[in-house]
Amino acid sequence: MLKINPESVSKILERFLKQEMAKIGINSAVLGLSGGVDSAVVAALLSRAIGPENVHAILMPFRESNPDSQLHAELVAGQLSIHRHMRDISPMVDAFFKDDPNADVVRKGNKMARERMCVLYDYSARFSALVIGTSNKTELLLGYGTVFGDMASAINPIGDLYKTHIWQLAEYLNIPEEIVKKAPSADLWVGQTDEEELGYTYQEIDQLLYYLVDLRYPDEILQELGYKLQTIRDIKDRIQKNQFKRRPPVIAKLTNRTINQDFRYCRDWGV
Repeated sequence: MLKINPESVSKILERFLKQEMAKIGINSAVLGLSGGVDSAVVAALLSRAIGPENVHAILMPFRESNPDSQLHAELVAGQLSIHRHMRDISPMVDAFFKDDPNADVVRKGNKMARERMCVLYDYSARFSALVIGTSNKTELLLGYGTVFGDMASAINPIGDLYKTHIWQLAEYLNIPEEIVKKAPSADLWVGQTDEEELGYTYQEIDQLLYYLVDLRYPDEILQELGYKLQTIRDIKDRIQKNQFKRRPPVIAKLTNRTINQDFRYCRDWGV
């Protein structure tokens, strides 16, 4: 179902953040504030859950980033009264590709995503804070993210919310309208938009993902609902090919207690 009760969801996620951070024993958080709706929602949830004084938003522009991204990130940080830190990643990325000027936009985009995560984990150590994830369920299922880049985090409060859920929650949390209404973009290269790159609108993707993943509808029922077989196969293929991004690295089994296979405990085991 793509309609949620934003008030109820917000309370659940605020409690989740409080409890998970308390288990680890850390009461400060850092997140990358991109100017997009996902990170804005997470910032708002953190502010409500642990207090704005404990939230550090890191703005990490690249020289080719859309200027609106920084403006919108600053707008959210100011509205929430959370700590704001600026770190331009252009020097690091440019230095890496100095001897490889013909690198394509995908490689550069991946490098930017991983460079930003390096910055976040450095600020995490600086402030003794947890890195909080901002990847939604749509992105995680489709693999629309960078391994050890924007997909990395200590905990993720919005990973079970589709993009269409995020927009509903954003309105409840009073995220500025210009952020909620703008075309979603990872802003990894000039003119890039998520929906153009994916080939479908988020509304189309999320409804199909809900039928596929949450309700487990077979192809026959999906076709009866009006979906083309090629569309179904395309989305299922994306989910399956990107499974490796959603799980820890596979370890070759040699003993009778292999980590993440036989040696498995709750994440808060021992805390």
